[in-house]
Amino acid sequence: MPEEEGAGGEVRDGLTPVLRPVRAGNGFEEALEQILQVVRLGLVPGGERLPAERELAERLGISRVTLREVLKVLQDQGLVESRRGRYGGTFVLPRADAVGEDELRRRVAEVDIEDVLRFREVLEVGAAGLCAAHGLDDKQADRLREALARTHDAPLTEYRRLDTLLHLTLAELSGSPTLTAQYAAVRATVNDLLDCIPLLVRNLEHSQRQHTALVEAVIEGEADQAREIMREHCGGTAALLRGFLG
Repeated sequence: MPEEEGAGGEVRDGLTPVLRPVRAGNGFEEALEQILQVVRLGLVPGGERLPAERELAERLGISRVTLREVLKVLQDQGLVESRRGRYGGTFVLPRADAVGEDELRRRVAEVDIEDVLRFREVLEVGAAGLCAAHGLDDKQADRLREALARTHDAPLTEYRRLDTLLHLTLAELSGSPTLTAQYAAVRATVNDLLDCIPLLVRNLEHSQRQHTALVEAVIEGEADQAREIMREHCGGTAALLRGFLG
């Protein structure tokens, strides 16, 4: 996974918005939540390896013993597998393809879909507005442009993961770790629902036009325009999900 060096020399990658030091009281639970988000968001694609145990433990601020307990839970749930040898490690298992309307309805029954969609819109619109209003420096603007570029001409099998990374990048650039963490959680729920419906080429083309306009508005500091584009973009996703539920 591509990495870059951030302020203070820390390593940044696609996992940076999600993985953060846990609080002392709930180390196991919070570490499990974060790694589950990494898997559910597709930040490490199926078949690829999670970061090494030492790196994961350091980034989460937990012992390797605690980390191994977390990984054991994920393995028991069929989400990862451990491989030995020179090229071993913990690998994310491929997820099943879209499973259809029945599974979508089952998942929706377990969440308040309207609440999820509204909360997602609040966070996304807020992040876009904050980024545009506060301004991005050249390095931040380049990060956002690069995240957008990776979504262009992406194969369908990779599109949702790269789309998620673009939105996570925008959330992180808002400067609020709390907003970023909340967005990662709600996006994981939204992705669980989106995985149950087909990827529609016409919808993806429309989304890409919105993404391009959004990034331009954010970088140009057009806060009102950025908020409006993001609100419309979130509305499109909500409409698709409601349509397939109808």
